[in-house]
Amino acid sequence: MTVQSTLRTTAGLDAHDHKTPLATSDLKPRASIDGGRPARRGAHVQIDALQHRYKGMSHNCLNDLNFQVEAGQIVALVGRSGCGKSTLLHLIAGLMQPVAGGVYINGNRVRSTCPRWVVMFQAPSLFPWMTVAQNAALGLRFAGRTADIPTRIPPLLAMVGLTAYADRNVQDLSGGQQQRVALARSLATEPDLLLLDEPFSALDAFTRRALQQDVRRIAKDLGLTVVLVTHDITEAAIMADRALIMAPDPGRIVTDTVLDPGADRHRDSPAFEAERARLATLFEATA
Repeated sequence: MTVQSTLRTTAGLDAHDHKTPLATSDLKPRASIDGGRPARRGAHVQIDALQHRYKGMSHNCLNDLNFQVEAGQIVALVGRSGCGKSTLLHLIAGLMQPVAGGVYINGNRVRSTCPRWVVMFQAPSLFPWMTVAQNAALGLRFAGRTADIPTRIPPLLAMVGLTAYADRNVQDLSGGQQQRVALARSLATEPDLLLLDEPFSALDAFTRRALQQDVRRIAKDLGLTVVLVTHDITEAAIMADRALIMAPDPGRIVTDTVLDPGADRHRDSPAFEAERARLATLFEATA
């Protein structure tokens, strides 16, 4: 995927809203980043009898998936390589269409990408000749919302810890800092759903831990729904409220479990270690 196409996906630049309007019950005020108009709560996601098979394949890579993600919930898709985690995430994002069944967000069938759900990939896909602030503002600029940039971008950069780097060129930043820029860019258009395709996997352990905790905190503060792809049991236990464990051939969900690693989710606490160990046991037994 090219830098330009990735930016369109993460910023929703190729997208359009579906024609079916949201019901009034789907709207609930939550604190907006700039303290202005109330933002919507997180999206409700429904996967209904979903199947997928790539062209030229004789069998499904995903088969008969049925589950829901409640508004504001963080769900981890956990499984070994090749079980279809990323394929499922791309179907949820509208990057491709399933061969059977459907994906519904707030009751609307997903037929394309949309500014109200954004994807963060493993590579941040920034424009290296631009500053941090300019990269973070790209989604707003391409959406024709340049008037929102002065009020949206500074508080977003503060939220991801990059205020001091606003005027720095992104190619001078570390990998973790570049992913924080990508996160700010993803949040700028006020999405309801954040889709994470192992965006921290290439980072060092210390940076990865910091981002795992910060992204969970930000998502909860903003009321976002999050679907996270990971093969890291510890990452799932740190970030997610619920884990869906997938098995391959064909890709399917074999375990659906709520995670309760303690209120503070401190990785050194007995509660966290017990929950991580439980999830690891489930993973080894089913995936």
